Amino acid sequence: MSTPNPLPRPPEERARLEAAWAYPRGWRAVGEINNNLIGPLFVAAALLFLTLAGLLGVLIRLQLAWPGLTILDAATYNQVFTMHGTVMMFLFAVPAVEAVGITLLPAMLGAREMPTPRLGAYAFWIYLVGGLAFFASLFVGAAPDGGWFMYPPLTSKEHSPGVNTDMYLLGIGFIEISAIAGAIELIVGILRCRAPGMTLGRMPVFAWAMLVFAGMVIIAFPAVIAASTLLELERAFDWPFFLPERGGDPLLWQHLFWFFGHPEVYVIFLPAAGMVSMVVPVMAGVPLLGHSLVVLALVATAFLSFGLWVHHMYTTGIPGLSLAFFAAAGFAVSIPSGLQVFAWIGTLAAGARVRLNAAGLFVLGFLFIFTLGGLTGVMVSVTPFDWQAHDTYFIVAHLHYVLIGGMVFPLLAALYHWAPAIGAPLSERLGKWAFWLLFLGVNLTFFPMHASGLLGMPRRIYTYPAGLGLEVWNLLSTLGALVVLAGGALLLWDVARHMRRGAGGGGDPWRAGTLEWLENSNFGPRSLPHVASRYPLWQQPGLREEAEAGAHYLPMSATGRREALATTAAGAVPQYVQVLPGPGLGHLVAALGTAGFFLALAVEALVPAAAFGVLALGGFLHWLWTATDLGALEPAEVDIGGGLVLPTHAAGPVSLSWWAVGTLLVVSGAGWACFAGTYLFLWLVNGDARWAARAPDAGWGLLAAALYAGAALAFALWAARALARDGRMAALPAALALALLAAALAAEGWAMWGAGLRPEEHAHGAAHYALLAYQGLHVAVAALMLGYALARHWRGLLHGRRRATFDNARLFLLYTCAQGWGGLLLLHGFPRLLP
Repeated sequence: MSTPNPLPRPPEERARLEAAWAYPRGWRAVGEINNNLIGPLFVAAALLFLTLAGLLGVLIRLQLAWPGLTILDAATYNQVFTMHGTVMMFLFAVPAVEAVGITLLPAMLGAREMPTPRLGAYAFWIYLVGGLAFFASLFVGAAPDGGWFMYPPLTSKEHSPGVNTDMYLLGIGFIEISAIAGAIELIVGILRCRAPGMTLGRMPVFAWAMLVFAGMVIIAFPAVIAASTLLELERAFDWPFFLPERGGDPLLWQHLFWFFGHPEVYVIFLPAAGMVSMVVPVMAGVPLLGHSLVVLALVATAFLSFGLWVHHMYTTGIPGLSLAFFAAAGFAVSIPSGLQVFAWIGTLAAGARVRLNAAGLFVLGFLFIFTLGGLTGVMVSVTPFDWQAHDTYFIVAHLHYVLIGGMVFPLLAALYHWAPAIGAPLSERLGKWAFWLLFLGVNLTFFPMHASGLLGMPRRIYTYPAGLGLEVWNLLSTLGALVVLAGGALLLWDVARHMRRGAGGGGDPWRAGTLEWLENSNFGPRSLPHVASRYPLWQQPGLREEAEAGAHYLPMSATGRREALATTAAGAVPQYVQVLPGPGLGHLVAALGTAGFFLALAVEALVPAAAFGVLALGGFLHWLWTATDLGALEPAEVDIGGGLVLPTHAAGPVSLSWWAVGTLLVVSGAGWACFAGTYLFLWLVNGDARWAARAPDAGWGLLAAALYAGAALAFALWAARALARDGRMAALPAALALALLAAALAAEGWAMWGAGLRPEEHAHGAAHYALLAYQGLHVAVAALMLGYALARHWRGLLHGRRRATFDNARLFLLYTCAQGWGGLLLLHGFPRLLP
């Protein structure tokens, strides 16, 4: 690694840097995409949804305060109950930790910005607009009313004929797109945009936690999108995935939903644990004890969490051997969680004097509440106990102890800890008052629920009779909810008073050791520092002054635009300077179009949905055309300081966009696995002779496989050779590839139709056509990408040296062909293996 720049730097460099990163003024500020603005807005929106969901929770507790109350009628209670859980899980918990990551990670990693800032801004706007529209459905009686888990057959068209269920399936389904978009941005940013020298071993624990979080999101979240898609297909087109009388099974929903739902508990806990692992060393003034073991614990927890989804299905008749396996996984996941707890305790013990500020109090409150939730978690992992406690208020108590203790308290600790780094410090006095109200209120609300649950109070009821011994416990819980409301109001008042962007900055009042505490500006520190330790501000004397004086890397805007430094994934060795997009409206138009498309579909407004779809597509294309692969830039290479001269573009696996597309394909693969798993599950539980008798025609299947191979060869090899040979992209290979893809899809569909398979007749046919439709979606996207690559080539923006657009299209096309082959093997090969 080269050495830092000599001092001093030319004074005009900073002026150019500030001009490149300046925010637009007036109404154009809505198009700003800088994470230093989008991140705090994301956090504010998450706190808004926390407040809205908390108010719904208070309504629930008021209704249950005493037997026979009628504050809410049954139908309204079902909507309020469903919206409380749905908003908390989908619109607060995951977006909140993602928002903290987008806010803090660039500075923490010593980077200028996330590598795909428009994707992050799109994720924010789709979340805000879609979330507010979804919540507003409560005021017109169209809110979901089947519980946040939406179990069929209660949510089938027969039992839920209105738009309430569709609002959930389409409203929440597309909001998950926001979570996945944010996860892609986080993965690429953490792996490829770290400060020079920040190897994986030197990366802060919070960055590791967010990397694990994002990896879990791209694997787990496609399951809930797949489940929502299947149920909406059943409701809209009568494809019977969950109807036993036509070969479906309601348990299919539970397997798909809880494959997402139980890992989601750890999806929100692991980033919260990462926050605690950053706050505790600052409290104690010493490095985190067992740093490497804590990182391994994060990875181990994520791995084990995917074996826990059946915890929610112990009473569904699953074989005892399977239950034993999942119970063992429940016990095992407590080991890495406990390791982190002991690391935090050990770190606090190692400190000469522990700082017990507002953030520290919230950390201690987290340790107490989460530990209690973990203990009851081990209890409900025991199968016989779960049979007794399942669907009682004991489970409600356990869930809230884990989720509030494991996520909300660390989030509030992070809010008080990092407020000076992103705006202005919050009030320590008000913070401590808010802590005690929230800590006492949470325990008063949820601890009595253990007792009411053991007395037999079931979940999801809107009233209950007197004389069952439940009155005192429910009254205590309601009083506790009012105390929580008071603490939340005090905290929000504190945030509203102090957290204003541009309030002057709070500096570094804690004397922390990581990079986010460097200079507070639109672009972070003056120069990107060279990192040689885990706590650079503690272990590299003078680093703060050197970075702010421009003594390290990229202390200027080398191209006159916003820039990021792309580094290698493991060693953080600089590779090239990525030119970033500036403010624009394409991402905002795309977000509004996406939200409008899904919400219009939810209320069966097909013409507006089509119009919104076109709007979204136009926004995407404008966004891509003006923000990526900007063509010939001068100079092609730039001096970033320290003797390093780097190119301003890259292609293939070196390119950040190639990594983003590769991560998207992991999402696609996870989605395909869910549809393939649907096919196999339905065969396992309801398979009959038709699965073998109605196998698609093998001849058409072989033809489709050959056509997919031809498409891959035509574009991936022929076009690539032409581009590499003379710098020109021939149109013929692209057109031929598109024709072959379409023909392969048609041959696959004809094979199913010719075998007599009809999607509405039986779940067997529905499973076939679901996989075909998923493949058709990818063929359509591949067509768009190939057409887009050709258009850029004709405009002179794509050639042999600047070929990132081509490489990304080729990667997606090859995946589409491979996915097509996988579907053919499953649908044509599997039935022929059956006896």
